[in-house]
Amino acid sequence: MSMAFKHCVQVGILGRYADRFTEYQPPRPLRDRLAATSGIDGARGVELVYPPDFEDPAETAALVREFGLEVAAVNLNVKTDPVWRYGSFTNPDPAIRARAVSDLRVSMDLAADLGAGLVTVCPLIDGWDYNFQADYQKQWAWLIDGLREAASHRSDVRVSIEYKAFEARQSIIVPNMATTLHLCDRIGLDNIGVTMDVGHALIAGETPAMSAVMAHDAGRLFYVHFNDNNRAWDWDMVPGAVNLWDMLETLFYLDRLGWDGWFSYDVFTKHGDPVEAFDATIRAMDALGRMLDKLGRAELQDLIDTKSPARATEYLLTTLAR
Repeated sequence: MSMAFKHCVQVGILGRYADRFTEYQPPRPLRDRLAATSGIDGARGVELVYPPDFEDPAETAALVREFGLEVAAVNLNVKTDPVWRYGSFTNPDPAIRARAVSDLRVSMDLAADLGAGLVTVCPLIDGWDYNFQADYQKQWAWLIDGLREAASHRSDVRVSIEYKAFEARQSIIVPNMATTLHLCDRIGLDNIGVTMDVGHALIAGETPAMSAVMAHDAGRLFYVHFNDNNRAWDWDMVPGAVNLWDMLETLFYLDRLGWDGWFSYDVFTKHGDPVEAFDATIRAMDALGRMLDKLGRAELQDLIDTKSPARATEYLLTTLAR
């Protein structure tokens, strides 16, 4: 039986996309991005970014209603504004750390008002580039204290920490699933959990399915981003473009774990229309679901139990080739 996918578009990706070499996509106002999302078949949810998508929170809420969409999460951006140049929750300046806490609390209120109940935050600017650059003891303590203070603001909204090994810093303070789960335990609040970005799991050298199992076992799997890459860099490609078996295995385990949350897509394109890329992503995810049906959950479990990798590989390929 197919999983019931809840597809979510990260509407910020429908706007400007550039790297240090060129601009690939131009800016678009929020209305245009939401209108485009509403035209993608199967896209029910949106992930909005604070602060840029909330210049007027009332207008943002009205636009979401106008286009018949649901808000899956509010994504707190603590990296783009120049104020975060030396870090957000781990900035040496206590006033800037306090601003990160305040922004997270505001994001929680916005998420509650929009019926999302979830804020996801990826502290990409918190980390280091050189040895002897950062005071690791202080950074770790600041991160725990800041996130605990912010998440204590209200218990009805969950805060989901998205880990990543590198970019924007060469080393990010939450680089992998294990560190992030340890951080959640140190914070010690029930509403603190993990956003597992499949692409980030890949560049961290993880097996995404196992990462999902670990987070679920800890009661901390709050949110899932799907995308793909070559494991060397976070290219944010259409799921299945490179690591087909990892995508299928991740879905197999999420299905077994009873995941009924959103699948939010962190997919950028340098080629053509980003709306087309999101549409292709949703079609690809639906196809992955059908592949899982074709392979059969019981059959896959039997292959796992018999512990014959050669037989499993043969079964995967011959079954999909039929």
